[in-house]
Amino acid sequence: MIKKVIATVALAATAATLIGCGEEKEAGIDPKIYTDSLFAVMKADRTNYTKLIIKRLGPAGAGAIKPDEHWKEYENGALLPAQMFRAGAEAVAEMTDDFTYSLQSIWPINSQNAPKSPVEKEGLEFISANPGENFYGKETLGDVTYFTAVYPDVAVSDACTSCHNEHKDSPRTDFKVGEVMGGVVIRVPL
Repeated sequence: MIKKVIATVALAATAATLIGCGEEKEAGIDPKIYTDSLFAVMKADRTNYTKLIIKRLGPAGAGAIKPDEHWKEYENGALLPAQMFRAGAEAVAEMTDDFTYSLQSIWPINSQNAPKSPVEKEGLEFISANPGENFYGKETLGDVTYFTAVYPDVAVSDACTSCHNEHKDSPRTDFKVGEVMGGVVIRVPL
């Protein structure tokens, strides 16, 4: 009898969340909550990689590994944080098409990381002009409409700023720790 009551209450609770005031709610996660959650994981992983690996073991640390954009050329080479991020995005793309993400900038060292759509450009300019804020928009690419979120990519260490400021191809050479250097663009098909 108790199991039947619990099942009935659970069914009623589920129905109540799906139907409100006679209207049916859409199932699933709100795209903003979804992208905010994805970004939280990405930011934590990237920050930890930068601070706990690159900063501690690179040139300013133990010198045990050589973080370098040409890391494959070194026996003890390591991907730079941006390269690690791209490798993760490429691996995710092989597993799912439920979302995509990329690291972009209005000051890219690598032209592949420049904005490719008007919404990307608008988002990157917005987060640069409004530190600490995120940008959310919708765009249609081909026949698909996407929820597109752009999050600030902030320099978390002098390892970030020195790499960008000293790179021969950098269009901007005055970054400081704590500044927005670019953005993480997350796209979810609607």
